Amino acid sequence: MKMFFSRPRRLALATLLACTGTMASVNTASLLSSAASPDCISWRISGICYWLLCTPFGCSVKTSVKVTHFIPEAVVSAYLSPGANPWTEMSAFSSLADGAESALLGGAAGVAIGGGRQEMKAPGERKQNLHFYYGDAYGHPATKLIGGMVSGYSCDSAATPFMPYFTSGLDALAWRTGVPESLYPEALIPGQREIGSTTSGNMWGNVYPRGGFVTQTDSYKSAAIVVQRVADIITREGQLHVYSPLTGQRSPGYWPPDPVQENTETKNHKWQRLSPQLSQSCAVFPDTGGQIAEDGNYAWALWQPYSCCKRRGQTFLYSTDFS
Repeated sequence: MKMFFSRPRRLALATLLACTGTMASVNTASLLSSAASPDCISWRISGICYWLLCTPFGCSVKTSVKVTHFIPEAVVSAYLSPGANPWTEMSAFSSLADGAESALLGGAAGVAIGGGRQEMKAPGERKQNLHFYYGDAYGHPATKLIGGMVSGYSCDSAATPFMPYFTSGLDALAWRTGVPESLYPEALIPGQREIGSTTSGNMWGNVYPRGGFVTQTDSYKSAAIVVQRVADIITREGQLHVYSPLTGQRSPGYWPPDPVQENTETKNHKWQRLSPQLSQSCAVFPDTGGQIAEDGNYAWALWQPYSCCKRRGQTFLYSTDFS
């Protein structure tokens, strides 16, 4: 027996599946709906701001509420094949950027192109699971909806929706070779810039060198390492990569987030799983419950905290924070 649904019911059913089900890819509509997550936003009154207001009749000190909340800034993806970005609307742009990889690496001898899983086994040694991922970061479509939504009670986002902040195809040389970051102390000294820790028995991998190659038996963990690397790059200025910085400028009554840093709990960032499993909550790496993608392609939303208060005078004096 066949069942027929009216068009409004079909749209409602599709939205429900997009928001609660397991999806191999995500689209802009599902990203917008997933951003309405109280757990990820974590809005709170965090302090009081003090302003000096002067008029022809004299000066007085005014106060305003200081609020802190997270904003979805970027959709960060890690995927195995050129153009396989799980964000449907941006996959075509990713495909163009990834297609430029062969041209960029044409003169680099010994640098192969392509991605995927490679199982390497040296004679007499254990098999190593080496993954190569392409990585992208685009401005989250809901970043301006959550940021600045209510004047005085929500903060403006530094991100621009759909903006390509990083595409590994355009950063092919550094992304594939790890040069020069393979020689940085962060890459050479054990214990520096690692996700998790060896002492806790939950060490996922190293952030440096920030490229597409990861040795990790778990597909979910290897992709998580890659998106952490991408976020590490784009939230800093002056990095030796081809990218657009996603950084805000501090101003009176406005405090944008610090650069992404691993192992800081939720102090300066959170991750929301988008593909293959759409989650309505946020966490940080190393997390639990992540689903392995059959096609090896993953996407997360990067959330970061902003603090701000409404201007009540010409001069910002100072702010006090609640403990």
